[in-house]
This record gives sequence, C-alpha cells and structure tokens, in this order.
Amino acid sequence: MNSSGIKLRFLVASLLLAGIAAVLWAANHYAGTQLPSALLLICRWAALAAFCGYAFFRHSLTAWIAVGILLGAEVGHDFPGAAANLQVLSSIFLRLIKTIIAPLIFSTLVVGIAGHSNLKQVGRMGVKALIYFEVVTTIALFIGLAAINISKAGVGVTPPEKTAQIAVQKQTGADLLLHVFPENIAKSIVEGQVLQVVVFSIIFGVALALIGEQKRRPVLEFFEGVSEVMFKFTNIVMLFAPIGVGGAIAYTVGAMGFGVLLNLLKLVATLYAALIVFVLLVFLPIALIARLPLKRFLRAIAEPASIAFATASSEAALPRAMESMEAFGIPRQVVAFIIPTGYSFNLDGSSLYASLAAIFIAQAAGIHLTFSEQLFMVFTLMLTSKGIAGVPRATLVILLATVDSFHLPSWPIFILLGVDQLMDMGRTMINVVGNCLATAVIAQWEGELGKETPSPVVMDAVAQ
Repeated sequence: MNSSGIKLRFLVASLLLAGIAAVLWAANHYAGTQLPSALLLICRWAALAAFCGYAFFRHSLTAWIAVGILLGAEVGHDFPGAAANLQVLSSIFLRLIKTIIAPLIFSTLVVGIAGHSNLKQVGRMGVKALIYFEVVTTIALFIGLAAINISKAGVGVTPPEKTAQIAVQKQTGADLLLHVFPENIAKSIVEGQVLQVVVFSIIFGVALALIGEQKRRPVLEFFEGVSEVMFKFTNIVMLFAPIGVGGAIAYTVGAMGFGVLLNLLKLVATLYAALIVFVLLVFLPIALIARLPLKRFLRAIAEPASIAFATASSEAALPRAMESMEAFGIPRQVVAFIIPTGYSFNLDGSSLYASLAAIFIAQAAGIHLTFSEQLFMVFTLMLTSKGIAGVPRATLVILLATVDSFHLPSWPIFILLGVDQLMDMGRTMINVVGNCLATAVIAQWEGELGKETPSPVVMDAVAQ
C-alpha cells in the first residue's frame, strides 16, 4: 500500500476513535451512564496515536503542529500538575522566534527598498496600506460593538467582593507617537519593538538607495545574504514548533481547565462568533474582490494561523507568515514592508475585542450607554488601538484608558482577565490572518503578485 493510502487509513481511524470517545463522554456526562474513566482515556489516546500516524505519513509541519495542539490539550487535561511545568517549552520556542524578528525585518526591508531603488512605489504602498488598515480595523470595531449588544454577555455579572489593583502606566497621544520612533536601535531590538525596527529599516533603506552604486552594492549584497540566512534560521527553529505549541496548550489547559469556560461561556462564544462573522463578511469579500486564489491562500496561511492560535503570540507566527506569503507569490520587498507594519496598525482581532470588551464592562457594571456614547467610544478606540502593539500589556492599557474616559468601574476587567488567554488565541490568529490578507491584497493592487519566483530557502520552508 502506498503512503497516501496508509495516511488516509490513519486519518479515518483517528476520526472514528475520536467520535467514539465523544459519544462515550456524552453518555457518561448527560445520560448518567457510569463508564470506567480508563475506557474514555484509552479511546482519546488511541485517537491521538492514530493522528500521530497520519502526521508521520503526511510529512507536513502543519500536521505536526496540529498533533502538538491536540496532544498538549490531552496532557493538560490528564496530567495538570505535570503540564504546569511545560510552559518552558513554549517559552523556548518564543525566545528563538524573537531572535529572528529584528534581523529578518531589517535585512528584508533594506534589500526591498534599496535593491529596487523605487522609492515612489514604497511611498505608494505605504499610503495604500494605511488606508486599508484603517478601513478594515474600523469595521472590526463596529462588528465587536454589534456582537456584544446582541449577546449582552455582560448583563447580570456579579461583581467580586474584593478586587486587586492593576498598576499600568497610562499612555498619552504624545507617548504613542513618540513610541513609533526609535531612540536607540539596539534598545528597540532588545525590547522587541517591531514598529521602531521598521521605521529605522525604512530610513536606512532609503539612505542606502540614495548613495552611489559602487558603495551601495557591497552593503546590499551583505543584507541579501543576511535575509537568506535568517529564512534558513527560521526553517530550523520551526522544527521545534510542534513541541513549543504543545507545551503552550498543555500549560493553558492544565492551569485553567476546560471548565473555566462555563461561567464566561457567553462572552467567549460572543467573541468567537464575532470573529467568524468578521472573516465571512470582511475577509472573504476582500479576497474575492482582489481575485486571490482562495485555496492556495488558505493553504499558505494555515501554518502561521495555527501557530498564532496555539501560542497566542503574533510574534511567534511572524517569520513563518513572511515565508508563507513569499511562497504564495508576493515579492519579498512587499512582504517585508506590509506584514511588520500591519503588526502595529492592522490588528483586526484585537480591535474587535477592544470594542466588545469595553461594552462588556459597561454591561457588567449595569451602566447603560446610548448609541451615541457607544459610537464615541468606538471612535476613541479607533485612535488609541493604533498604538496597541507597541505598549506592554497593550489590551489592558487600552481598556483601562477607555474605562477612565467613560467613568466606568474597572472591576469587570478582572473577569475578562480570567479567560483572556482563551480569547487571546482567537484574536491573535485573526491578527495574523488579517496581515497576510492585507499583504496579498496590496501586492495584487500593485500588480506584484506572482511576478517574482520565491527563493529556494523559502520553498524549502513551505515544503516541510
């Protein structure tokens, strides 16, 4: 039997065993049937073993990441004590990824700008990108507003007897503006300030493009080499992704448990329903209008999206997202400019969550906000959320600023923090998918999609 037949058998076996485990759990939980817990355990682990067999014959990193997610959830559920120690695996993975981001963005942006010497195109792409980011994130804010008004998830929430205080430094408009510009590029790299690295890289690339060919060529060749090395570095680090992802999921489930959703199920369901509506009503029409090949695009974003969901970290998915978009047919200079910029200005999932959470706080406090007050809140968030990526504990800062501006109590934020990790997984995935889509759309507008052949290093990466 060939490998595709074996692969299919393993997949069918895993789905069948998972179905049996689900039926047995439902019978045990709802019908009052007392089944041995060991039987349920064996069924679940047998399903996981079959899925591991499918991943082995599938020869795909995406399949192994899926194994990491499922296996991590099972380990967290069955062995919560041991799972609490597995966060170190995700921390190792995130540290390795963070070492890639600054040199990868710096080298690819410099090569993209100085290598083509087309500064007008860079400016044109920048304007188009900012307009696109503003329109899409504003729509996200309104969808979040509509979702929480329909579900009224905050109505009837009981305030806790005691609440602690969260010390968060407030950010003024001047602080957010200053945060864009680096004062020390080494400090920006150490602190992981993506937008500051982008600004420095753009200015450096423009300066390099303006000097003579004799002086520019050796510097350009150096950064071309650095960018290729960093993509190969990414390929090596991504081999650890299934282990890092599994550790992150195991820790989350072990620390919080599946039952944590019960009290706040309505809020979590509201967020995920709103994210699905946003994808169907905004992302899908944009992709169709831009005439993107949907199946190829979905295959391209599957891996970075799954990494973002499992780790709840946009940074963890950034290098793979850049590789996937280049393999999709977008020139490296476009990818290097749009995706890092979008990480500060195009956080669709975070924008949707910010408006949803702000109204949840008002509902939980029993304060009725008129439509005009809610509209004003959305426009406030439209401005403040643009600096959300450059501020530590950014969502918390934005929410606390909104609470103060509209004289709302802060205790509902503590309820949000209880399930923030679970909601962060969904909104982070949408952030990454949104930036991949923005890159593809702007490349299509510029007539750049499919014009350049991806480098062999990138093609090796997506073939893993």
